[in-house]
Amino acid sequence: MSVSVEQPRTPRLSEWRRRRRADKPQIPTTLKGWALVRRYIYLVVVLLVLVGPIILPLLGAFKAPSDPMFGPEATLIPKEWSLQAFSTLFAETQIVRYVSNSLIVCILNVISHLVLASLGGYMLSRKGWRGRGIVLLIVMSALIFPFESIMLSLYAQVRAMNFYDTLIGVWMPGMLGPFHLLLMRAAFMGIPDEIEDAAYIDGASEWQRFWKVMLPQTKGSLTIVGLTSFIFAWQDYLWPLLIVQSDTKSTMMIGIARLQSSFGTDYRVVLAGAITALIPILVLFFLSQKYFFKGIEDGGLKF
Repeated sequence: MSVSVEQPRTPRLSEWRRRRRADKPQIPTTLKGWALVRRYIYLVVVLLVLVGPIILPLLGAFKAPSDPMFGPEATLIPKEWSLQAFSTLFAETQIVRYVSNSLIVCILNVISHLVLASLGGYMLSRKGWRGRGIVLLIVMSALIFPFESIMLSLYAQVRAMNFYDTLIGVWMPGMLGPFHLLLMRAAFMGIPDEIEDAAYIDGASEWQRFWKVMLPQTKGSLTIVGLTSFIFAWQDYLWPLLIVQSDTKSTMMIGIARLQSSFGTDYRVVLAGAITALIPILVLFFLSQKYFFKGIEDGGLKF
């Protein structure tokens, strides 16, 4: 009597698993072996070229006082790691006040850019009202003139409004930029007209169409506006230097410049201040990079 042995049945893949396996990118055979190794070598070289000039000098902030910064005995990597420069920075300077002043200006800058660029970009993207082309031409012409050409007139206006040596005076000239206005205009123009037409048929008002229908479609571009406006305000040096006089109202960039004059040739403290100024930018970028690249992918930078 023969006994038939039942062969194990191969489990069937579900439709979802089959689609996911089909959509999974496959590494071409040309990238296997040495070709893949060469690709990673190229990427490492590009990384060193881009990040090396920033990372290597900043390593000097972690050197001990006995470790020379310059000369034949100086090394790129610290021989003895130390946080003495950071302790000196926070104990003997007003670095916390500098950071808080810059954060206040940056927060005001981000809020004003998001609100004004969204409203202005939405209005410039709407058709059918007179003067739209003239306003758009004026906004685009603002990109031609450099800031240095209007700096003295802005300085006179800020002094006339009694905002000299205040954080409001630092914020006011940069409360809205033409680049962000055109960026949001392009983002709203990229939304299909059928979405707004459907909201109009449902009885939505102009404000409801803007706030509940159109604005949520531009999250990527809003992230670009918020991130770049924060970076521009954080790294601004020329205008705060012109409008701020007292040390208690100084921003981060002015504070770092004053560190070099206060501590003479102790570049460890200056580099420690540079690292402190770099941390908020890195944190903000890593938290918003998902929406940032999504905004670029959606064509938010196409005017």
